[in-house]
Amino acid sequence: MSATFELTKELIRLDSITPRDAGCQPLMIARLEALGFVVENMRFGDVDNFWARRGATGPVVCFAGHTDVVPTGPVERWDSHPFEPTVRDGHLFGRGAADMKASLAGFVTAIERFVAAHPDHQGSIALLITSDEEGVAHDGTVRVVDALEARGETIDYCIVGEPTSTDRLGDTIKNGRRGSLSGRLVVKGQQGHIAYPHLAKNPIHLLAPALTELVAEHWDDGNAYFPPTSWQVSNLNAGTGATNVIPGTAELKFNFRFSTEQTAETLKARVHEILDAHGLDYELEWALSGNPFITEPGTLTAAIGAAIEAVTGVTPELSTSGGTSDGRFIKRIAKELVEFGPINATIHKLNECIRVDDIEPLSRVYEETLARLLLD
Repeated sequence: MSATFELTKELIRLDSITPRDAGCQPLMIARLEALGFVVENMRFGDVDNFWARRGATGPVVCFAGHTDVVPTGPVERWDSHPFEPTVRDGHLFGRGAADMKASLAGFVTAIERFVAAHPDHQGSIALLITSDEEGVAHDGTVRVVDALEARGETIDYCIVGEPTSTDRLGDTIKNGRRGSLSGRLVVKGQQGHIAYPHLAKNPIHLLAPALTELVAEHWDDGNAYFPPTSWQVSNLNAGTGATNVIPGTAELKFNFRFSTEQTAETLKARVHEILDAHGLDYELEWALSGNPFITEPGTLTAAIGAAIEAVTGVTPELSTSGGTSDGRFIKRIAKELVEFGPINATIHKLNECIRVDDIEPLSRVYEETLARLLLD
């Protein structure tokens, strides 16, 4: 089996449940230092991160990713142990196989081959690796980006190894992501006996007309890169558990997935406008997980698109679908950023896996992209 396959297995064996790295980063660092990379370990709180760079000139091509994985769920429901890489029916099974230890292995072996063939390449190769992507993401990539930004470092081209492919390796490149804005709304009423409603104020009843308006609101039409902004309720809670008590408060949790047609501030303002128009007594807490970002078709999308076609024969499509990623942080210092990785059908599931025959081509795509960006 290939070097990429073997390294993927080594990484899967390390039970790096977020935010634990469990030795993945030292394994990668040892191989990168052997290639002449200068590595900075950046530990914030309980989170291990590193920034590695080979070269001192531009353009800077950065591979970014995470060593942490989501919890396994019930181990007994896996067909093989989640941290014992197992080949079965042409697939490599293990937690993190697709998200994203095959990509991490692919980064390393692609760079090893590229540097061996082109030791005096122009520009710089960098890696930004965290162990806090699957968790709260407070002390991971965002902190590294803060540190790099503070000293004026920028990235010309960034490739995040998220599993983006849908049906075949190479069919999808993510060139942007929607923003994510959450809210926790508490509508205040007055608790009382349900038989005496005139002596109470039912916050559920008070909320209902405003909720109807929020559900019906047309936020925008999206644009060429993004679908229309979506507003969805995730939780609605009220009551004491008794059937004869009007509750004193009602709590609503909701989330916006929004395009570049909106900002967090415009969305907040419209929600407050609707709530205020209904005369509600309320409290509203906001949490912005990330702003939308887009990389328009250009040098990076052309390079990785051509690399995918050359290696796999597949013509990729550009997409901004899916949830958030650490790309939302890196885009602050990256001129162009895309995400590309293996098929995502089993990520976060029991029996997560990747096709064995996709592992080495994934690494070859990364290598070919390097060649198109750093060789004349």
